This record gives sequence, structure tokens and C-alpha cells, in this order.
Amino acid sequence: VFGTGPGQKRGYCGHPEIELALVRLYRHTGDKRHLDLASYFVDERGRQPHYFDAEAIARGDDPKRYWFKTYEYSQSHRPVRQQDKAVGHAVRAMYLYAAMADLAGEHGDAALRQACEALWTDLTARKMYVTGGLGPSASNEGFTEDYDLPNDTAYAETCASVALIFFAQRMLNLDCDGRYGDVLEAALYNGALAGLSRDGTHYFYENRLESDGRHTRWEWHSCPCCTMNVSRLVASVGGYFYAVGDDSVAVHLYGGSSVKLALGGRSVRLSQTTDYPWSGRIRIAVDVEAPTAFGLKLRIPGWAESWTLAVNREQVHATPDRGYVELRRTWWPGDTVELDLPMAATRLYAHPKVRADIDRTCLRRGPLIYCVEQPDNTNVPLKSLRLPRMTPLVAV
Repeated sequence: VFGTGPGQKRGYCGHPEIELALVRLYRHTGDKRHLDLASYFVDERGRQPHYFDAEAIARGDDPKRYWFKTYEYSQSHRPVRQQDKAVGHAVRAMYLYAAMADLAGEHGDAALRQACEALWTDLTARKMYVTGGLGPSASNEGFTEDYDLPNDTAYAETCASVALIFFAQRMLNLDCDGRYGDVLEAALYNGALAGLSRDGTHYFYENRLESDGRHTRWEWHSCPCCTMNVSRLVASVGGYFYAVGDDSVAVHLYGGSSVKLALGGRSVRLSQTTDYPWSGRIRIAVDVEAPTAFGLKLRIPGWAESWTLAVNREQVHATPDRGYVELRRTWWPGDTVELDLPMAATRLYAHPKVRADIDRTCLRRGPLIYCVEQPDNTNVPLKSLRLPRMTPLVAV
């Protein structure tokens, strides 16, 4: 139906996501038609003559009456390789950027990868909340101006944080760089999971960073995208912990888990024992069929100011390379790795251009952003709380 051939429509979806499904279908089936269609949808986006204009004319409408005024809303304002600013609807943007990263890897497309890196930098340096939330505005469920990050009216849709995790994982697949893992972790623990209640039956659509107490989770929503999105994230979270290269295994996330991998024709099992994210003490047991040489890459989070590492209880001194320490050796059955990431309570300060955060600080311990809540401070209104800059912080 869609394509550049005779009788085909030169169209694409206004809400990107089908591209991700097509790439996955290609990887499962090996049928290149699915990859080609995903590539077409991404490549055609934003090209002239604009498909949405042609579609409007064909149905007798005026293209200038596009319901959201500009094509930035659907990231179709220019071809994707020319895009370097995160704009429009935040969820649509993250799905598109994730698909671009997928295709950059599949095709070795340097221009597409460069666009992904530019969009990532703009997104994380100027348009992302400390929680990994995206999109300050309810009017377009998305981005506005650089450093426009209000707290009490933040939209930060749950779906946007979930989609950011998709984008971060795919950037990690392109380049094992800790900056992607750090954002993935922040968005997972603070942006996406905040959209789900502890009992698993109530949800946030938007995740404000400041509330007067009336912002509460709901049992369901007329647009239940976030309920399904956070559910599929939780169900698939194990797939974000590990990645396999030609002769190495990367550990991107920490948490009690076990994985069996094929590496160099041999079976390797890694088992994590930890109380992360409450504790930074991590033990990894390595189980191999026979002595096997490979590299084990461990992410050292950007928040970890000091850390220690040991193999079979012998201290290892190493310097992280772009956020990862690699242990390259011959591994034997029963080998163990112990990583200790001390979790001190620390302050974070926003960029000075974020007006909503002038004279404000954020509290973080490990990967978790602390939410100061009225039920924990019944004797004093939250808005009257002050935290002197030099006051020591103690986690209890």
C-alpha cells in the first residue's frame, strides 16, 4: 500500500511506532520486506511534497487547516536526517527517534546515527526533567522552548518516559556509552514506574513534579495508552539489563536477575544478587561450561562518586571508559564479581536557565529522585521547607 512504486501511497503514520514493530518483525522472521517498509516510513517523513498536504487536498480540505497548526507536532516538518531539535508531541518523537536508531544500526547509516546523537543531546541537555520526564505542555503533550520545565504544570506523560527508555536502549545498542544507560535508569525508576501505583491498579497519565495534593492516580483513563505502556515495560524489563557483543557482555542495569547467553559458541550464565536500587552492593556469579575468555562490561553510574570492584574477592583497580569498566579475562566456573556503588544522598541543581527551579534543589540517592511528601512532614507545610546549601545530608 505504502511506498514509491506505481499505485502506492507515499504516506506514513502521523503517530510513529509501527516502525519499531516492523524492525522487530524483521529480526524475528528475517523477511527484509518489513525492514524495507520501516526504512521507507522513516525516510519519507517530512519530504516534499508533504504527504499530509496531499492527503488533505485529496479529501477536499485545506492543508493550512492542519488541526495542530504545524508539522513539528508530528516530527514531519523536515526529513529526519535534517532534524536536530526535539519538537512536538513527546511520545511520537521518542518512538520516531528509537526507530531511527534501530535503522541506523541495521543499515550502518552514519547520517541517521548523527541525527540521533544530535536529537539526544538536545533532548537531555535542554528538555528533560530530572526524573526522565519529557514534555512540559498539556496543549501538545510535548515540547516547547529550551529549558521550559515547570514543575506544577509538568505533563511528563508516562508514555514519554517509556518511549525514552526505548530510545536510550537503542542508542546503547549503537554505542556502549554510560550516558545512555544513566538516562535509561533514571527514566525507568523515576519517570516510567511513577506512572504505576504499588498495588498495580492505579495510574498517572501525566507526572507532575509539584502538586497541591489534588493530583492523584486514576483507575482507568479514556485514553489508556499509559496503562498498557507501563505494563509492557514491566513485563519486558529483563530485556534492558544485558547486551551481548562479539566477545563481550555489557551489564546496563542492576537488579536481582539471571540470564543465559550464547557467547562465542558457548553458554554463559550471569546471576545478580543485590537489593538495588536500595543498596549499591551487587554480586554477579559467572557460570560457564568451560573456561571462556570474554569481556564483562559493568556500567558505573554517573552518580557514583566512589566505587569498588573485586573479582573472586581480589580488588580490581580500573578506570571507566565512557561509563563502563571492562573486565577482560578468562572466566572459570564459580567466578564472582562484586561491585559496590555507595549511595550517598546528594543535591542536584537545575541549569540556571530553568526559571522554575531557581533557588530550588533536588535530592537524589543512587538512581532514585526523592519525592518530598506532605504525609511525611505533617507538622510543616511543604512550601515553607528550606534546605541550606551547606547542611549535611544523611540517608536514613
